[in-house]
Amino acid sequence: MSGWEYFQNNLFTLATMAVSFIIAGGIIAGAHRLLLGRKKNLEQARLFPRQLILLVVVLFCTIGVILVLPVSESARNQLIGLLGILLSGMIAFSSSSAMANLIAGFLLRITRPFRIGDFIRVQEHFGRVSEMGLFDTEIQSETRELIAVPNAVLVRNPVATTHSAGALISATLSLGYDLDHSRIETLLSKAAEQSGLKDPFVHIIELGNFAISYRVSGILEEVKGMITAKSRLHTAILDTLHGENIEIMSPSYMNQRRLADDQKAVPPSITIETPTAAPAAEEIIFDKAEEAERQETEKQTLQKRREDLELEAKEAVGDEKKKLKEQIQTISQNLDNLNKPDTEEP
Repeated sequence: MSGWEYFQNNLFTLATMAVSFIIAGGIIAGAHRLLLGRKKNLEQARLFPRQLILLVVVLFCTIGVILVLPVSESARNQLIGLLGILLSGMIAFSSSSAMANLIAGFLLRITRPFRIGDFIRVQEHFGRVSEMGLFDTEIQSETRELIAVPNAVLVRNPVATTHSAGALISATLSLGYDLDHSRIETLLSKAAEQSGLKDPFVHIIELGNFAISYRVSGILEEVKGMITAKSRLHTAILDTLHGENIEIMSPSYMNQRRLADDQKAVPPSITIETPTAAPAAEEIIFDKAEEAERQETEKQTLQKRREDLELEAKEAVGDEKKKLKEQIQTISQNLDNLNKPDTEEP
């Protein structure tokens, strides 16, 4: 049989194969453009599901092309089996830690031990949650660094989350046995109140060989200002104790210069001009976490508002229903804008 005769006899089969390849390629290209083509800088939590959907589309298109190939049934089954072996090998040889982090990411979304904007401490890391991905959680530290903590670490280790209703701010210092503890407790409580803390209390945490260790604590209702609140507490303690002519040191203090018996190591009081109001330290340190929390709160508010309007729209009629639908459309557009990345391809 000549080549031309073979071509004529198998024209329908070749045309079917060509159409199948074109359709499969078009579906994959369209899915890629729809899911990823214009979605740059998406956060990991929204990017991974899109990639997973695209992978499923490619898999089904590949199986579809195999099914229309002009081969025997046994050869077709062998090709599908080979495809299954390749997928199994990819999963088997993939990193076990990646799978552990992925499963931990889903677990964190179910248990929700913290949310975006919360202060958390895990192992030696402390900061505010700025992003929650499927493989890792990003926290912004006190030094403004962005730390990616694997989700498996968050599941396997205790995570301390600052309560949103208020944080406990504490300071510890050592003072000599020559000072009456009741006086010190009163002054420390006064300093905590002056720093803006609520319901202050003082504990004696250690009776050392040379000094008594005190811990003063109070409730900070606005947890976003933890760092500034701790600094204000330290400042208030210095001002209060020095104002009472009390040295903040243990009796083992030694200096190379000789001090008179009646001389105290307390700096003289000075008056300085109050500087121009500056942004709170937390606004600078936790800028990304602050913005992420703001957007998350705004999304939840809009979603709740849209659900309420949808319920009202079901019972409304006429112009009222049309008006509600316009409001729902506006809210949906605002949600889409919040979910968009900062930059997209034109």
